Amino acid sequence: METGSNRSSASANKSQSRFPLQEQVLQRRSSRENLDRFIPNRSAMDFDYAHTMLTEGKKGKENPSINSSPSREAYRKQLAETFNMNRTRILAFKNKPPTIVEAIPSDFSVAAHQPKTAKPRRHIPQTSERTLDAPDILDDYYLNLLDWGSSNVLSIALGSTVYLWDASDGSTSELVTVDDECGPVTSIKWAPDGRHIAIGMNNSEVQLWDSTANKLLRTLRGGHTARVGVMDWNNHILTTGGMDSRIINNDVRVRAHVVETYRGHQQEACGLKWSASGQQLASGGNDNLLHIWDRSMASSNAPTQWLHRLEDHTAAVKALAWCPFQGNLLATGGGGGDRCIKFWNTHTGACLNSVDTGSQVCALLWNKNERELLSSHGFTQNQLTLWKYPSMAKVAELTGHTSRVLYMAQSPDGCTVASAAGDETLRFWNVFGKPEVAETTPKTAAAEPFAHLNRIR
Repeated sequence: METGSNRSSASANKSQSRFPLQEQVLQRRSSRENLDRFIPNRSAMDFDYAHTMLTEGKKGKENPSINSSPSREAYRKQLAETFNMNRTRILAFKNKPPTIVEAIPSDFSVAAHQPKTAKPRRHIPQTSERTLDAPDILDDYYLNLLDWGSSNVLSIALGSTVYLWDASDGSTSELVTVDDECGPVTSIKWAPDGRHIAIGMNNSEVQLWDSTANKLLRTLRGGHTARVGVMDWNNHILTTGGMDSRIINNDVRVRAHVVETYRGHQQEACGLKWSASGQQLASGGNDNLLHIWDRSMASSNAPTQWLHRLEDHTAAVKALAWCPFQGNLLATGGGGGDRCIKFWNTHTGACLNSVDTGSQVCALLWNKNERELLSSHGFTQNQLTLWKYPSMAKVAELTGHTSRVLYMAQSPDGCTVASAAGDETLRFWNVFGKPEVAETTPKTAAAEPFAHLNRIR
């Protein structure tokens, strides 16, 4: 069993003087300070030339008759040109320019002997590019309090309040503060349209909100008997998991919203993820179990039977992530007693690989543009680790949080990752980088349908 809530009175007192989602400003020295000195670059200086310039000039002044010969003067100029002695500066304040490479002879076959160019290594910043305050965020392993919608708005639950942070302009707004008898908020999840958001609460209810109109649309009741700690969308189906161990499919279009029930866990369900195809659902629980459910086996008359029941993890299974480039590949992470990332073939139920990370695995995210996996961890380093798949070699470790990194969310373009931790900070990492833009050939006008018609602007 994982450690649930770890709030201290000290952090509670500290958060009273902080405002939510305000950027932390670090006192940095101005880049223009202490610029009154120019320090020469010794490696870029020619000391022999410097010595010659300083001593020969003195000799010329002491013996002017020596330099009076025209032939000697011509010889001196030719010698200076040959050895690049017409320079006027002795001290060098920057590196030497690169050596000019001789042009390739025209009779050399470039195509036959040109080596294959290696892909340049991507630079991964080791520090977060932005840090926001997140006072009153619940330090609870089983909850899911952070999500990034397709409209580029990030939502975060701080205590009983849900805040929205617009990544396009950095503006913050409060969506809702639930009543004390309903809260605190225990899970949030954006709908695929990026406008509607589901909010799970401690009293087992789920609220559906229109974030644009700032309006409560409906409240789902009667499905669960305890807090709703995890949710995921599959088109118009909202799947919810609760402390009562139930997993429920809710059709938000109809009045009787409970359409399927999945029974397989004996303890709280804390991880839920639909595959990209919408055909398979992965669920993880505090009972150390991982279930794979198939949509085609769902039944409205009786609890749905699982496709695979996987018992390899030895701690709670919260971190789940479907691979974006292989539809039947699932990555899962175990809690503090397990510390492993496992990979599964969900068609056969086979475990393909298992890697001991050395610490509690709290969340997992795949890179949408590269074969990489990002994991967030707890004690002892509270780090984010980037892995190369399938070798599982460590690419980078990102540190900065001082408490376990419980929640992660990915921006719509797949480049930026937001992480929230028990240290009451929300950090943004440019870990996945920008995707390569493929060159596209322009389409001819004939290939475009209805090209002869006037367009409506």
